[in-house]
Amino acid sequence: MSPLGTSAPARMTGIGRVLVVVYAIMALAATGRSAVQILEDWQNAPLAYALSAAAAVVYILATVALVKSDAPGWYTIAWIAISFELVGVIVVGTLSLTHPDLFSHDATVWSGYGYGYFWVPLVLPFVGMWWLVTHRHGAPVYEPLAAADEGSSW
Repeated sequence: MSPLGTSAPARMTGIGRVLVVVYAIMALAATGRSAVQILEDWQNAPLAYALSAAAAVVYILATVALVKSDAPGWYTIAWIAISFELVGVIVVGTLSLTHPDLFSHDATVWSGYGYGYFWVPLVLPFVGMWWLVTHRHGAPVYEPLAAADEGSSW
């Protein structure tokens, strides 16, 4: 029970745990991709590589915020990070299709709405937002009914 007398939903079980793992994998992938791009080829596509680095920071922040989202401040940070991620995926994805010359040398994590990552970057913020809504403080918590103690009729 929380101090206010309402039970808080378990955050790091089931889909919450899977969501955090997927965000952590995306954080590692985006960090690795941007590090290699920046260290090896920065001068050829600085916009694309900077956007990949920004995606990495967003995924790291979202991962940490989701893990700690039972604290109100981190819950808010999770919303901000995931909202920024959604806007980034939509804006960069759209620009990569309407203005391919901006990304002619190399793609970003969010190019083509994340096609290089099987569109996980496009779907992930929607799942993250759904999870945040269903696990907010004060949300109804499903608690199974206790089994009735009945004796056998045999």
